[in-house]
Amino acid sequence: MPDTPRHNLPAEPNRFVGRERDLDDLHALFGETRVVTLCGVGGIGKTRLALQVAAGMVRSYPDGLWLVELARLSRAELVEQEVARVLGLCEESARPLLDTMTARLRDQRCLLLLDNCEHLVDKCAELAAALVAGCPWLRILATSREPLRIASELIWRVPPLDLPDPATPAAESVQLFMDRAAAAGTRLGPESLPDVVRLCRALDGLPLALELAAARTSLLSPGQIADRIDDRFSLLTTGGRTAPPRQRTLLAAVEWSYDLLSAKEQVLLRRLSVFAGDFDLDLAEQVCTERPIPEGEIVDLLGGLVDKSLVLCDESRRRYWLLETIKRYAVERLEQAGEREVLRQRHLDVLCELQERHFTAEMVAPGVPWQARLDALTASRGLLDDQRVALEWAVESGNVPAGLRLCRTSTGLLPLGGNVTEIVGWIERLLSLGSDGVPADQVAHAKAYLAYGLEARDELSRSLEVAEASLTAMSPGDMFPRCVMHSLVVMVLLRMGRTDDALHHAEEGLALATRAGDTWNQATGMLGLSAVALVRGRLREAQRHGEEALARAREHGHRWLMARTAVQLGSVAEARGDLVAARSQYEMAVPWLSELGADPELTRCLARIGRVAAMLHEFGAAREQLTASLELARATGQRQGVARCLVGLSVLAECEGDLDGAVLTAAAAAGLRESIGQHSATTRIEELLVRARTKLGEGRTTSLWSRGRAMSPDDATRHVLAGERLTPKAPVAAEPVKHSLLTAREREIAGLLTRGLSNRAIAEELVISPATVARHIANIMEKLGYTSRAQIAVWATEHQQNIP
Repeated sequence: MPDTPRHNLPAEPNRFVGRERDLDDLHALFGETRVVTLCGVGGIGKTRLALQVAAGMVRSYPDGLWLVELARLSRAELVEQEVARVLGLCEESARPLLDTMTARLRDQRCLLLLDNCEHLVDKCAELAAALVAGCPWLRILATSREPLRIASELIWRVPPLDLPDPATPAAESVQLFMDRAAAAGTRLGPESLPDVVRLCRALDGLPLALELAAARTSLLSPGQIADRIDDRFSLLTTGGRTAPPRQRTLLAAVEWSYDLLSAKEQVLLRRLSVFAGDFDLDLAEQVCTERPIPEGEIVDLLGGLVDKSLVLCDESRRRYWLLETIKRYAVERLEQAGEREVLRQRHLDVLCELQERHFTAEMVAPGVPWQARLDALTASRGLLDDQRVALEWAVESGNVPAGLRLCRTSTGLLPLGGNVTEIVGWIERLLSLGSDGVPADQVAHAKAYLAYGLEARDELSRSLEVAEASLTAMSPGDMFPRCVMHSLVVMVLLRMGRTDDALHHAEEGLALATRAGDTWNQATGMLGLSAVALVRGRLREAQRHGEEALARAREHGHRWLMARTAVQLGSVAEARGDLVAARSQYEMAVPWLSELGADPELTRCLARIGRVAAMLHEFGAAREQLTASLELARATGQRQGVARCLVGLSVLAECEGDLDGAVLTAAAAAGLRESIGQHSATTRIEELLVRARTKLGEGRTTSLWSRGRAMSPDDATRHVLAGERLTPKAPVAAEPVKHSLLTAREREIAGLLTRGLSNRAIAEELVISPATVARHIANIMEKLGYTSRAQIAVWATEHQQNIP
């Protein structure tokens, strides 16, 4: 069990009162129940009870206890993304996010607290059922106004607080009211108890209603409050009278509290409902300032709402938020006041302005200190929930220009900041509404970031097509996005093997950035030139361009850019055989990537450090770095990162003299890569197999490769990290075993590969289809443990006497 429990539960805002029996019973339930849903009317205290239950069980879940707040989400498809964000998972291309979550949680003792599920109940039920089915140790605690209705669910109806009677005058409801009244500055004596009892009974023991009433004790006595609550009941509409009693009580309490506000406080409260979740004073002033509220009055009005318990805040009064019940009431009032459309549009406009300002400060503006750039990035990420709400309004209202404007300036939606699939989805939704009347440069900019997201999803052909269309449509003066697109195209073309075309774009992008004095894109342009030179084997040129890129990156000051250039220089040094310099460059990037929270890049960098340390025979350091990389890859759901660690462990095993383990882990890496749709053959693995066949023989190498392919990544890593060596087997005669693995037709095709024939040429010679040839070659690779046609040809040449 870890010394420091892992959780993200918030600090208690005030003292928790009552519900001791509920807490004891709920704690006991989790020993035998997988899913517990706390159900009840809004304001009955479901969230507060759930947080208290969870806080009491933190040490029972060594792998983490995670709160997922769903109230601010508006669309079902965001539920999985929010759970993944809380768990720290990174999205993988071509893999459902649910699969990533299930893989992460499958063997972990965790508890997920899904708070406020009711407006997304179908999706929450689907997700909970899938996670429980795939993760045997996982427990789920949910709060909702209605049950999830899944097979493994236990429904716990949250009762109101105990009401006073002659036997228990100091009931839970009375305790809560007295406690909150004291917090509001009112000390109530014994003479107030009869009125407090009357009030608690009138409010049915509903915690939220009691807290709202207690906040008013600085102005009114408990008796006066009780009298006015009774009046409120008589004023309820006919529709309200048909609601369940507790809902009518809560509505009465909220309406009564609302009616006691000043006119400006009422306006501000309903306007605050436009925010997705928590907000700060600056955002409230920008969005909510409009007649009759001047900007200078927002701070005092907001403070008044906090004092009346209608708005909550943290201890520093920097972040504010509304309880979900209050927010829903305020949304209705905003609609009734006819302000919904105006406020939603102003919210969208303000988000556009803020994100443009953050984007410029982080990326574009010269001479900005690093802390200011980091603050801009952090602020942009912090607006992601509000940005989603604003984009929803852009789609709903058909405001395509504003929606595209918001997408193209949000670091939070780019690969550095968040979910690349999300930016693709938003831009495609907006463009599907039509671009009539949208300036061509805005469409071009949007397509630029669409191309960025597509590349991160490994959709290379489509990314290239969109990027080239974006470049064609951009005006010559759009220097920054043009340079960004050239750098993206360089990356895509290199991945597609089109080196000459990549060089052209790297040179053009660098020339544009130099003319504009744009240090960000000067660095990325030189980085592209270094990458092209490295692919071509021109190591001095790659080194020179890499050093120039790092100098420009340092001049700009963004740690993301500096980390990328340091890693590139590490790759160049490794290609030169200077392992000490390579490790130094990789290590330079680690603190920069850690500061940015760039987990996929950090995973890759740690794996490289571990691999280089292994080649330097610093085995302890290699194990430490590869273990750290592997743990981070698993924690963030990066299967590609796990595969990269397996390759590093293969290098470590071979350097330690464990050739069996090297083949096993290499095979496991190849199998994992193929399972996620990536090409598994690498020069490093091919060279390892050549050495293994020389030392171990064909039969044993083939056997090890087959075993490794069937191994789980965890078993393969344990073999190297924990020293679980294989039991040596008697030497196997390589030739008979290897030769007998192939059918006559497969041996025939292997022989034809020695002539360098294509699949079509082989098909014509044997009078079969090219598809049949391809299937035979795949079978040969599987049986021989090879990963390329060239390896088959070499083997066939060495064994021609056995080939008809």
